[in-house]
Amino acid sequence: MADWSDVLASVAAALGGDKAEGKRLLSACWENTADVDHAQRCVLAHYLADVQDGIDDEITWDERALTEHGFLCETDLAPVGIPSVQGLLPSLHLNLGDGYLRRGRIGLAQKHRHAGQVHSSHLTHDGYGAMIRSGLKNLGDRITAVGTRE
Repeated sequence: MADWSDVLASVAAALGGDKAEGKRLLSACWENTADVDHAQRCVLAHYLADVQDGIDDEITWDERALTEHGFLCETDLAPVGIPSVQGLLPSLHLNLGDGYLRRGRIGLAQKHRHAGQVHSSHLTHDGYGAMIRSGLKNLGDRITAVGTRE
């Protein structure tokens, strides 16, 4: 199992703008996890998706994050400041929906946008919650725009 402080430091590096270093650190943390370390793998995969160079790899990591999420218990993400695992679902679905839309898989994009909306009641009413809600709305608008062009 990777140490949560290492996971958080890797996430901070990835968010800090150095994509290559973030990817290296996140990947190293991933290698230090075991198949049963679902919480850490969920978080790592969520951020590993963001540092990929290609859309297919990004989607693969986003799918992996959602799969790992399915094994979590209610408080498993508390070490990263998420009191309920349900609070991460809207972001996971938003990222997958966005990836599928960019890949041209409109039906899957719509499915994940809808799932994100359904779970948005678990978002906090703060800047993070507002950002994810806005992202879901924007994704819906982009899906609609693509649908009107077809």
